[in-house]
Amino acid sequence: MRVAALYDVHGMPWALEAVLAEVDADAIVFGGDFVYGPYPRRTLERIRALDAIVLRGNCERDPVEWDVSQLSEEQVAWAKSLPVAAVVDGVTYCHATPTDDMPITTAATPDEDVARTFEGHTGTIVIGHTHHQFDRRIGDLRIVNAGSIGMAYEGNVAAYWTLVEDGEPHPMCTPFDVELAVREVQASGWPPADEFVAENLLHAVTGEEAIEDQERRR
Repeated sequence: MRVAALYDVHGMPWALEAVLAEVDADAIVFGGDFVYGPYPRRTLERIRALDAIVLRGNCERDPVEWDVSQLSEEQVAWAKSLPVAAVVDGVTYCHATPTDDMPITTAATPDEDVARTFEGHTGTIVIGHTHHQFDRRIGDLRIVNAGSIGMAYEGNVAAYWTLVEDGEPHPMCTPFDVELAVREVQASGWPPADEFVAENLLHAVTGEEAIEDQERRR
């Protein structure tokens, strides 16, 4: 079975469309945080039009004022009501952990802390939340970060996702039209638009930069 794990779209429909054009899978799992970005409504409507498993991230559970202003009450309620985790073909998918959408796990988080965060769980768990791909094994536990489609911290401006084939994760990277994204984000009215363009579209945040900041906050 082939499962496309699409995480952290963050209101970036051009990046999502580029990925969907490449996806060849039996199932699609959206792992949360598809809002909090310039075009949350357009992104949410595109996701709902698909036959996909959609999970809640922290941005759906607690939407910011911009997202609430762009979405209908029904859309906000739908996003908040989404499940936090799903099991597909023996693999667990969730935003941060199977029970909590906030814990930070990076490629550099100490093994003992990862084991404590995922205590009681075994097997492969595909997460997102920290926006950089990694694949870690701690005893019977395998934690795979699917990457971020709309706000990647990989040292390259592109959409990052993971294809899980018969339980084995394969990291994927899809280019998208960055110049178009810059124009559309700047025209969106999203309050952090200029900052996002400067820091995430005209500049590629590296995994090392992200990990240093996330581990400090963890």
